[in-house]
Amino acid sequence: MKPNQPISRRALLERITQASLGLVAGTATLQPLMAGDGFAQPDQQSVSPFKSDEKKFVPVMITPFDSNSKIDYNHLSMLIDFYLRAGAKGFFANCLSSEMYFLDNQERIDLTRYVVQHAGRKATVVSTGSFGDTLGEKADFAKKIDDTGVRGVILISSHFALANESDAVLMKNFETFLSMTGNIKLGTYECPVPYKRLIAPDVFKSLVSDKRLVYHKDTSEDIKNIETKLALARGTQLEFYNAHTATAAESLQKGAKGMSPISGNFYPEIHSWLCQYANDPAKLADVNWIQAEIARTEAIISKFYPLSSKYFLKKRGLPLELVCRSKVKSIPPEQIAILDKTYDVFLGWCDRLGIKAVNGPQ
Repeated sequence: MKPNQPISRRALLERITQASLGLVAGTATLQPLMAGDGFAQPDQQSVSPFKSDEKKFVPVMITPFDSNSKIDYNHLSMLIDFYLRAGAKGFFANCLSSEMYFLDNQERIDLTRYVVQHAGRKATVVSTGSFGDTLGEKADFAKKIDDTGVRGVILISSHFALANESDAVLMKNFETFLSMTGNIKLGTYECPVPYKRLIAPDVFKSLVSDKRLVYHKDTSEDIKNIETKLALARGTQLEFYNAHTATAAESLQKGAKGMSPISGNFYPEIHSWLCQYANDPAKLADVNWIQAEIARTEAIISKFYPLSSKYFLKKRGLPLELVCRSKVKSIPPEQIAILDKTYDVFLGWCDRLGIKAVNGPQ
């Protein structure tokens, strides 16, 4: 694939995870469907309410590891602060970009709790909570994630039915799970691992009717599909976040609450800017221009991800170790050179848009 050719998010994530995640097949056969972000209904412990019409950039967080592949919480603090300075309004911890399939259950819980505590009242946090081989195990784990203080426990659609099972089975498993988890706020996520299962309109409509469902992270990459879901969610408590860079601006203009793409781990300021100005007629030319730019560079940054994002952030002054638990262990010199050029391109974006790039810990 040529460096300047847009890549589909589905192809990207399947390419970087399917082969390396075979080791978790026992965990990933029947797990959660919804990826959430309990932002919609904050309680007295949550952050101060944002404007109801505010669009939000929510990073799918990477996980810093030390040279021994242990979670590096000191650098995680720096990373959270960096995201916040770049305009993040929330965090999706323990997600695919976090290498969640390479963490054990206690690490998933500890990582989530740390992000919640460090973010404090500055931003709300959601985290995947559907790990387990049975619905009962999933429900028990979801309760543990909820106990960390997240605003939404995320359920992955392909965790609730096998690839050859019908939507009727999917809904039955969801309903059983819902009956086992009390009043926990939940969300959905069409994660491409263990396999990608888009949520059909009738299933989505049923889920949205439950007021516990406050978040959806969409990976359909199809603006028509997105429009259908947005219409079903309109007027409800659910907030819709798009993971697809190429449809970012259009989805925001059509009612999406925000963005949550992997490119937010390279240049979060750009997505914060897009969330702020996507619906501003005076900024339309710049919106269309930066939309084309981030779609064009997706093929570049996605290679060797998530290690590529750690390299990019290291160039930006974050002292991250270039360590991942996934099979991506190094980046070839030629790709390093391409990422270096992309960093310069990013600085050019900032100049045109009047954005001050955030660099390193402060």
